[in-house]
Amino acid sequence: MQKQASQTGAGLHLLEFEKPIVRMEQEIERLEASQASSGRDYSKEIASIRSHLQTALQKAYGQLTPWETVLVARHPRRPLARDYIRMIFTDFCELHGDRLFADDKAMVCGFARLNGRRVMVVALHKGRDTREKIAANFGCAHPDGYRKALQKMKLAAKFGVPVVCLIDTPGAYPGVEAEERGIASAIALNLMELSRLDTPIIACVIGEGGSGGALGIAVADRVGVMQHAYYSVISPEGCAAILWKSGEHAQLAANALKLTAGELRKLDLIDSIVPEPLGGAHRDPAAAAESVKAWMDQSLKELVKVKSATRLTRRYDRLRNLGSFFTGGEEPAPKKRRAGRKSGSKEVVSSAG
Repeated sequence: MQKQASQTGAGLHLLEFEKPIVRMEQEIERLEASQASSGRDYSKEIASIRSHLQTALQKAYGQLTPWETVLVARHPRRPLARDYIRMIFTDFCELHGDRLFADDKAMVCGFARLNGRRVMVVALHKGRDTREKIAANFGCAHPDGYRKALQKMKLAAKFGVPVVCLIDTPGAYPGVEAEERGIASAIALNLMELSRLDTPIIACVIGEGGSGGALGIAVADRVGVMQHAYYSVISPEGCAAILWKSGEHAQLAANALKLTAGELRKLDLIDSIVPEPLGGAHRDPAAAAESVKAWMDQSLKELVKVKSATRLTRRYDRLRNLGSFFTGGEEPAPKKRRAGRKSGSKEVVSSAG
């Protein structure tokens, strides 16, 4: 398996394919510093390197493998949920606790304004430094987090406020404590309640979208995945451990899982691919936030115009149509189809909700 990352003397986290790009950036910085101190004109050299840098970025990020996409989605400098909340929303008022057990730091909820529109923000947050990561359990929410999220979303529906979800998690917490407190039941309840919650819901995967941990707040009218994020039923390492009994086959698993935004859009499992700045969100967080904000604003503008009954019917139909596929070179099934398995038929239809 390829080496995932390394550290330079400056402490910059590097992915393997980014090393030539970073060397060019460092050379530009060196020439600019030398030009400022010596007064010599290095503008032609700098312009030439910048041109090569743009070409290298376009080539590298235009043909990322699924595994490289996973690594970019996990990049330590990639903007996290609280970063997007700070850059996108105004008047954020955080709400705490699940009224039953604890306040899960991995699940961030609160009222805010998006371009003046009141919204309820529900976000999975990984944490930036070591202390915050431990407090947020590295973005892996406990049952308390999903109960907290559902309570806040129901509160939003009570006041007719749209719900905006930001997803960045490798999955729900898999430990004994979560099982003891009913993690499967908490996520299942969220899936059911969100499928019929009477308010517009949009969800955006900003980094990792792993398993039921992501799905627990991703049942929505519109689902978007950022260009270099991933959304999958299981992490590549988890898939490799099950199928090949070793996490060393994570790259092979990533290829098989069809977890990139492009593959998900082809399969009609998501509604939109949210573009990122050249070189990924970690190179220009402000531009990435503007892109996410524009997608959110446009999605909500469209959804609030739809009557409640129509919106709920469309959400139900969207969920019932997820997960269809065909074999043997036959044509895909028509848009309206019945869930279930037909005996003796080549077509298999399943439903995810």
